[in-house]
Amino acid sequence: MTVEAAMTGPESAIGRRETKSETILAERVAALVETLELPDMPVAGQPLPAGFHWLFFNPFVRRSGLGVDGHPKTGGFLPDTGLPRRMWAGGRISYHAPLAVGAVAEKESEILNVVEKNGRAGRLVFVTVRHRISSGGTLCIEEEQDIVYREPPAAGTPKPVPAAAPEGAIWTKEVKPDPVLLFRYSALTYNGHRIHYDRPYATQEEGYPGLVVHGPLVATLLQDFAHRCRPEGSLARFEFRGMAPLFVDDSFTLEAAEGETPDSLSLWARGPNGELAMKAEAVFGA
Repeated sequence: MTVEAAMTGPESAIGRRETKSETILAERVAALVETLELPDMPVAGQPLPAGFHWLFFNPFVRRSGLGVDGHPKTGGFLPDTGLPRRMWAGGRISYHAPLAVGAVAEKESEILNVVEKNGRAGRLVFVTVRHRISSGGTLCIEEEQDIVYREPPAAGTPKPVPAAAPEGAIWTKEVKPDPVLLFRYSALTYNGHRIHYDRPYATQEEGYPGLVVHGPLVATLLQDFAHRCRPEGSLARFEFRGMAPLFVDDSFTLEAAEGETPDSLSLWARGPNGELAMKAEAVFGA
């Protein structure tokens, strides 16, 4: 792994780059297939399912290198914004070529932008990171991730009211997230964020009503759902944005309808009270 550039402030992280190399291990792919109870089990040489690249290239640091929330401390590749809360808000993925299970792959990451804003919840910092994953000299996956840093909400601050999920779904699938699902996804993706497995921390420190379902987990389920809705197509682009959190043991629904173009689908996750938890768009190629 290589890291370039030094940082003196959050904005100076723009242009910082990092490169990692990793083997796309069939055993870890199989573990996620079993965790999500998917019907297809790819083997070595077959394409990695959409969203499964999030299993790989994740930092695993010493416990002394973790913050109180269980995330690796900022100030390495990601900038130190001085804000304690971090959330992956959404992203845009382009699938250029199949990434084979068992292949050696390289991920090149670059911080594209750092923007500071003041909102109703206080100071916010938005960081956009671009990742390019290649194998054998071929670009397979290109992705931009939107990461938001924020202050803890002040005591007594009213929680935002989530928007209602769209109507008119053609395809639906119910998902019931239990603690084991969240634990296994955290373990497979090296995600130590305590909101996903430490209920006292999630409720007492961060103010959630229960354990929080991972945003990338929901996005992975939506990508698989898109594939089930259009089994004849190949996913070319996927864009998603988290809108409201989902919680353990509360069933939610994956829903989809025809998109604005013949090669697209509109997708969303509907929370247990009808709220829009995540919205997404999938575009298919030939």
